[in-house]
Amino acid sequence: QVHLVESGGGLVQAGESLRLSCTASENITKINAMAWYQQAPGKPRDWVAFITGGGTTDYKHSVKGRFTISRDNAKNTVYLQMNSLKEEDTAVYYCNAGQAYGDRFYYGASWGQGTQVTVSS
Repeated sequence: QVHLVESGGGLVQAGESLRLSCTASENITKINAMAWYQQAPGKPRDWVAFITGGGTTDYKHSVKGRFTISRDNAKNTVYLQMNSLKEEDTAVYYCNAGQAYGDRFYYGASWGQGTQVTVSS
């Protein structure tokens, strides 16, 4: 089972940017797809974006044009560049190793500890 470690969260003001990182314990080229999720207080965990091994990406509607998911296979790391942050982006962000078919991501069993992103007005 792959071990995932997220980092890069913090406290920022609305309109600013953050880049999250997710480093896997194994070669991510062997993983069909990687994704980021967000969980706001009192809400269920919600999918944000995924990237396949071939580089195909898809995003939750509310983050399209602001967030960019990317991967560095040599570092076994997936990134989430978050620009023009809004208060509603405040959440704990988790990455996941799973599978993607078409525009759907199917999460796997492994979750990291998450990284907190707080956006103030």
